[in-house]
Amino acid sequence: MKRPLLIIFLVLVLDQVIKIYIKTHFILGEEYRITNWFIIHFTENNGMAYGMQFAGQYGKIFLSVFRIAAVTFIGYYLWTLVKRKAHWGLICSFAFIFAGALGNIIDSTFYGVLFSDSGYEIAKFLPPDGGYAGFLHGKVVDMLYFPLIEGHFPSWFPFWGSEEFLFFRPVFNISDSAITTGVILILLFQKKFYPKNAMV
Repeated sequence: MKRPLLIIFLVLVLDQVIKIYIKTHFILGEEYRITNWFIIHFTENNGMAYGMQFAGQYGKIFLSVFRIAAVTFIGYYLWTLVKRKAHWGLICSFAFIFAGALGNIIDSTFYGVLFSDSGYEIAKFLPPDGGYAGFLHGKVVDMLYFPLIEGHFPSWFPFWGSEEFLFFRPVFNISDSAITTGVILILLFQKKFYPKNAMV
């Protein structure tokens, strides 16, 4: 378990250190341009990875509970992979996915209680008047923005002719990156990770 635990620990520490720094040093919407295609842009979302949304307060509670259930299942599956001595690449992939899911759960579960709102001033940790939301109602902190290609669709292009396009538009965080990394590794190496005669 040493390798997956190390991955989980490193991802969670990096993810939370960056999120807490951004939350306590940036106002919502503030950004710092490192290059033309790499921007630190502070935003928060109520929903899923890469800023996707899930409807309303009940949707928020459902999503938080679903995340907790999912990360519990992923953690159990990771443990069974280690116990059955599955391919180390598969174990590492699920460690990335587990760490990423857990990192965003921490935000949505606790940040609303621990921090004040970031809308008009820099958020305070453990504000005397309480946090900006209740338990399970926190927002996920995002900050990594890579607007790699900007331009306009050709006028002859169906539906979006002459409209502006931007790639890559979503703002995300280290947890989102870890989940994406784990999924991509599984897709790329699934034949190696899941041989036909495998028991997992």
